[in-house]
Amino acid sequence: MNTYRPNEFAKLIAKTTKTLQRWDREGILTAHRTPTNRRFYTHDQLSEIMGVKADKRIAVSYCRVSSPGQKDDLLSQQKAVADFCVGAGIAIDETVVEVGGGLNLKRKQFVRIMSLVEARAIHTLVIAHKDRLARFGMDWFEHYLEQHGCKLVIINNEALSPESEMVQDLMAIIHCFSCRLYGLRRYKKIIKEAVSDNSDSV
Repeated sequence: MNTYRPNEFAKLIAKTTKTLQRWDREGILTAHRTPTNRRFYTHDQLSEIMGVKADKRIAVSYCRVSSPGQKDDLLSQQKAVADFCVGAGIAIDETVVEVGGGLNLKRKQFVRIMSLVEARAIHTLVIAHKDRLARFGMDWFEHYLEQHGCKLVIINNEALSPESEMVQDLMAIIHCFSCRLYGLRRYKKIIKEAVSDNSDSV
């Protein structure tokens, strides 16, 4: 039986350890205790919190774009996934859309889907292209899904040459760090202005 430390369990259900402590005190979700009185949680409790029933697993489609300016791309992606599922006879129970970079593995909806997979709540996950789920480590994620009884369906699963795949990955990294650098420059300007204002007021 899988067990989780409070901080691990909190991340899986998108709560804080303080919330778990409060739930424990109020009897909402009672933690198990080790012989040394340390709290832990079980896989059954994860399933309970995620609302999973043994006889009811769902199919989920997931669509993602990197920025709010790609709303048209997101709509096109959703339509392509929906049309594919209709043609393939896949009944989608929940459609999940998200705006966030593929290098960010803390995206809210991404984390929620991984938690549902962990709880064996999803039997099929449909995505438009493999990089919609994550830019790197897709071999690991595919293995993770398989180990938890979740079938991954990738609509556009064309194999890129190693050179093309490397170029795409490098472009993603450059874009990510360019955005971070721009953010740092903005903060540098704000700090400089704040220091200047304080100096003038002295």
